[in-house]
Amino acid sequence: MASYDSNHVKNIALLGHAGSGKTSLAECMLFEAGVTTRRGTIAQGNTTSDYHELELERQSSTFASLMHTPWHEYKINIIDTPGYDDFSGEVISALRVADTGAIVLNAAMGVEVGTDIIWEYTNTFKTPTLFIVNQLDKEEADFDKTLREAKAHFGDNVVAVQYPVQTGAGFNSIVDVLNMIMYKFGPQGGKPEKLPIPDSEKTKADQLHKELVETIASNDEGLMEKYFEQGELSEEDMKAGLHSSMIKHDIFPLFCASAEKNMGAGRIMSFIDYVCPAPTEMPPQITKLGTSLPCDSNGPACIFIFKTIIEPHIGELSLFKVFSGVVKVGSELVNENTGVTEKINQLYLLEGHNRIAVQELVAGDIGATIKLRSTHVNNTLHEKGVNIELQPIIFPKPNVTVAISAVNKGEEEKLSQALHTLKEEDATVHFEVSPELKQTLLHCQGELHLHVIQWKIEHIHKLDVKFDKPKIPYRETIGSMAESTYRHKKQSGGAGQFGEVYMRIEPYYEGMPEPSGLNVRHKDEIDLDWGGKLVFCNCIVGGAIDARFYLLY
Repeated sequence: MASYDSNHVKNIALLGHAGSGKTSLAECMLFEAGVTTRRGTIAQGNTTSDYHELELERQSSTFASLMHTPWHEYKINIIDTPGYDDFSGEVISALRVADTGAIVLNAAMGVEVGTDIIWEYTNTFKTPTLFIVNQLDKEEADFDKTLREAKAHFGDNVVAVQYPVQTGAGFNSIVDVLNMIMYKFGPQGGKPEKLPIPDSEKTKADQLHKELVETIASNDEGLMEKYFEQGELSEEDMKAGLHSSMIKHDIFPLFCASAEKNMGAGRIMSFIDYVCPAPTEMPPQITKLGTSLPCDSNGPACIFIFKTIIEPHIGELSLFKVFSGVVKVGSELVNENTGVTEKINQLYLLEGHNRIAVQELVAGDIGATIKLRSTHVNNTLHEKGVNIELQPIIFPKPNVTVAISAVNKGEEEKLSQALHTLKEEDATVHFEVSPELKQTLLHCQGELHLHVIQWKIEHIHKLDVKFDKPKIPYRETIGSMAESTYRHKKQSGGAGQFGEVYMRIEPYYEGMPEPSGLNVRHKDEIDLDWGGKLVFCNCIVGGAIDARFYLLY
């Protein structure tokens, strides 16, 4: 593969609700760039990104998949992500290293629940974002409705760059209001014919073009002045305005496509190349110490691990982004989190499950390596002599808890090893052995996530497991104040035994005053494991009592 500098690398995450067509769109992008010789389909189970046995069985993306493709003078790294919220950890990991998020909308369904959730993630990361209205060839497709819903959900700065001349089975033409031209596709899609906008579409095209120009100008003071003076902006001015506004997370351009018919992908890729930001144009990373780390190939080598894949007979495949410097085969990098020095023996570009060996990766690029001894997701590795620790990915908290156990006795250790492996691959999986309940508790994102976990344990680790409801550790506590007195008297020869105990017990609350009517000589406060607090007050008056007879002493 050709060598690209940091300014000519683009990193994009394909996002969207399940069924919006992200994987099919990725197939079009690879095919249009000549990376593949034919487009795979979900139904045939031969797509580049959905290659896992479970994904082929479910016919839906379950894991984020990394691909790359050349386009014109640029290299585009593509991360295809799953659409269900149960796999939100995969989406968040992708957004941590992507420089542009492409949210794919189903033209027949509009803005769906998963789209709203993903939008919140892009807002958190302030990821430059564009929208792609897909499946415009479906009979139920409604572009105008989808555009209205996008504006209603995500704001008026969602602005159409394209619109379809017609939708449904006859969809084959897209009007581009940025460069004011119409693209007409043949029956097999691919490279379109460029035509003047027909008279029947002039009014709508001019209206959307004006809306696009005004949105761009309103987010850039210099372009606003130019627009007032000239009454128009050039195509180059508009691209520059879109570029700067996307970086600031101010404008969200919207495109048209039919991934199934291979229509529209090429234009989107060109927009990614020439308008979407390169890693070097994004704000610098802020380390945990608060220092700034710009994306510069001349800076200190620094990579961040955002995903781990465990492959049979190979081991751990660590996916990373180079945030600074150049990483080469043979480089020795220090893991800032563990202090261990790791040697990079191999470097790969990924095309789904295929690995392509390379000798180096520059700042801004995304790649993979294998067999790092003590490196995990969220670890920062850097060259010797510097101290850099990048901000970690914050994964969502679990939503579902179940008790998990091996069906066959004697396989508890194998189950523990399997759970550790799952945790290594998926940071949203948590488990604990509860000594109180005498159960192993598994925490995950939802029922679908739980099904995937069970599938991996049974098919990959060859263990039969069962899920049960976790037991509830019922506890009782003090409800009201009570007093008690006890006299101990025992005579069995010699001096005998005698003692009296006076005890008051009552519920405790923060800021509670001293016990009324008693002289507190000493007070102990004990924090309890379940979150409460025990306060013991020694109020004994007179007498010489050995300390070993005091409670808690």
